[in-house]
Amino acid sequence: MTKINFKDESFTMNKSLRYISISHKTATVTQREKYHIPDEEKNGLVALICDTYSDIIGLFLLVTCNRTEIYFESTTTSATTLRDFLIHLKSTNNSKTSAHLFTYNNTSEDTVRHLLDVSSGLASKIIGDAEIVHQIKKAYQFSIAHKMQGSLLERTMQAVFKSHKRISNETHFRDGTTSVAYKSLKVISDTYNKASAKSKNILFIGAGDIVHQLFKYNSKFNFNSIYISNRTQERAQILANTHQCKIYDWNKVLANDFLGFDVIISAASNCPHLIKNIPVTPQKVLLIDLAIPGNINKKLANNENILFHDLDSISVELEDAKERRFAAIGEVNEIITEELSAYMEWHREAPLRAFLAEYKIKVNQKVRAYFEARIETQDLQTIQKVTDRVIRKSLKKAEVSMTAEEMEVIIAEQASLLKNSYV
Repeated sequence: MTKINFKDESFTMNKSLRYISISHKTATVTQREKYHIPDEEKNGLVALICDTYSDIIGLFLLVTCNRTEIYFESTTTSATTLRDFLIHLKSTNNSKTSAHLFTYNNTSEDTVRHLLDVSSGLASKIIGDAEIVHQIKKAYQFSIAHKMQGSLLERTMQAVFKSHKRISNETHFRDGTTSVAYKSLKVISDTYNKASAKSKNILFIGAGDIVHQLFKYNSKFNFNSIYISNRTQERAQILANTHQCKIYDWNKVLANDFLGFDVIISAASNCPHLIKNIPVTPQKVLLIDLAIPGNINKKLANNENILFHDLDSISVELEDAKERRFAAIGEVNEIITEELSAYMEWHREAPLRAFLAEYKIKVNQKVRAYFEARIETQDLQTIQKVTDRVIRKSLKKAEVSMTAEEMEVIIAEQASLLKNSYV
């Protein structure tokens, strides 16, 4: 490729893709839930970040049960700056004592590598978890809706989705089902004998993605006495109609009236300590808390008649898929390395693309002026042909930058070659 001398500093690539992260690898459920970003807070957070840091032109919020991560494209705002901003915003004492719970990076290469690891399932609590890529797609749609995808982030997403497709098609890394919802239902079947488990009274609380997955995977377990409760009854009604289950009144949930239920799986968003009391009965009650912040008071686990699980205890690899997935890790890393290499090649050429885009505009303007002054034509097709020829000829030089006189000579030369096009 012809070497180009960039004399204009505006063409240098100063912006980087950066990230901050708090996840199951660095923090407990209790620690993570402090920095969870509910859906209803995301719009306000994006606006606040953009107002505070004007150099941020790309923003991506990845919020799941096991992680809260912010990816952002900027020139000067560092990852530690945004980390401290989030800690200040979310911590009641406004201290930096939680800083050690976060990982972060300021380079595009390391940030893209991290997101590829996350999207592939390598960084998931359940290795190879395929649900994470769907959560990434949803988060990216949010960025697009707010016009915050940015060029670096947009290209990163292309790498994410391409690597996901390759991993699914070329390896055994996605074999088997290991979602949190599936594992939760499996805990029920493991807790009770097979015959009695199907008739246990089960209450699902919430109507978000996890509850939808619970219903999806129930086709493999066939639990036939399921109730659904949600603060928005219309959403509960839709799920009840779709899956032929019963509705349980939300006011009874608020009153902690759970008499008669053998299993409660709670995944309601932004409802900390929704469940504080469970009726004392001779039978064991299984509580599974899949929410961030947690819905169930963890002190209930001290009761003799209660079996308690949260996201940390429920997210255990299914043994039938674990061996094949671990065996495929090497292949997954190879795919990620290849896609990262392709991204970095694109990234290194970004200044050249920016330069040529602006250079083409300048050449086109000069060609148009030449035609108007000497040939008096507005033939856009001819002007475009001469523009392309001038750029190709100038690229043969060691440098693209040239004097106005040199460019005039080339324009005149190429215009004469296309004389028949405008006569």
